[in-house]
Amino acid sequence: MSLHECEVVSHRMVATQAHFAYLDHAATTPMRAEAIAAMQPYLADQFANPSGSHRASRNARLAIDEARDDVAAVLGCAPGEVVFTSGGTEGDNAAIFGAVRRHGGAAVCSAAEHHAVLHCVEHLRGEVVAVDRRGVVDLVALEEALQRVVARGEHVSVVSVMAVNNEVGSVTPLRDVARIVRRSAPNAVLHTDSVQAVCWLDVRDVVLVTDVATFSAHKFGGPKGAGVMVVKSGTSLEPLIMGGGQERDRRSGTHNVAGIVATAAALRATAEARESEVQRVAELKQRLVSTVLGALDDVIETVPSASPQSGRSAVSGDASVPGVAHLCIGGVESEALLFLLDEAGVCASAASACASGALETSHVLRAMGVDARLARGALRLSFGHSTTQADVDHAARAISAAVKRLRN
Repeated sequence: MSLHECEVVSHRMVATQAHFAYLDHAATTPMRAEAIAAMQPYLADQFANPSGSHRASRNARLAIDEARDDVAAVLGCAPGEVVFTSGGTEGDNAAIFGAVRRHGGAAVCSAAEHHAVLHCVEHLRGEVVAVDRRGVVDLVALEEALQRVVARGEHVSVVSVMAVNNEVGSVTPLRDVARIVRRSAPNAVLHTDSVQAVCWLDVRDVVLVTDVATFSAHKFGGPKGAGVMVVKSGTSLEPLIMGGGQERDRRSGTHNVAGIVATAAALRATAEARESEVQRVAELKQRLVSTVLGALDDVIETVPSASPQSGRSAVSGDASVPGVAHLCIGGVESEALLFLLDEAGVCASAASACASGALETSHVLRAMGVDARLARGALRLSFGHSTTQADVDHAARAISAAVKRLRN
């Protein structure tokens, strides 16, 4: 069905539904009230540059120091290991390019990484490692890739493997990854993109077993344009951004005070609510997936869910986090499906890109070996702190109706 035909069909659907279901939290989350309240003073009266020497600047610098202490406490690191950035993309770039520029050698990552990592490694002509059917790095292939680099007389400067896949929600067994890296490339920087992990995993485990971990505030109820990079003591990276020497010369640029204090507030609130939210959202995810699978044939859950539980380990490799339900639906194309869902008041994504009007299968699904027929109907539904049962029930009805119309 073409987009024009979809437009015609949409007028016959329940496009005027009063209910609006936002199920795209993996793309961005609504800001938490705590974060909004924390940042407001620094958007108005407390506007001073924290790099100055007068009283107003000192107060701004104190706010950053206190935020740094809060972030360190949640992430399980020392305050001096916290570097404030503009978000996950900057942090990923800083880790990959920073390690190679400082130490030379090769960069290695999995084939299912976010493009903020994958494109960096490809640009450096590094090693891209295969993943399994869940989108998790193949541990045997990882070890072979590291040994291959050494065998040709080079050294590995950085290995990057994401904690939680941003498309399908699969969890990487980071402890196993770390064991392989320490054995086969002991001098390499082990980096993890942890952008999708904060809401669902105890990220202290992530920080414990890695050298560099990157986070983005807007994925856990903070503002866009703010992020955190944990650089463990003893890890040396060439700065990506140079200038005034802020963040101990690791990331120059005038501090985004409002964004930093809001990030800390959102991170604290997320950590405090995590255990109950994991249980609540896991049940919502199960309700949505089971309803859709029961109503439609030729649909698969791309990465099966783990049973609802709290206290998940960030390094053990559970099937998928509660916050992401990824479905592949036969007989439809994502572009048309998302159009009809949008008209029905459901915000979701396909986690795939359009080029010249043609829908391309995502690199993650290709790496996982998902059948192209099913991958064309990819649908990512992601949940967060504002998701309700009413959202889930409305989305389930809308998905079933849209798929049936498209198939007809």
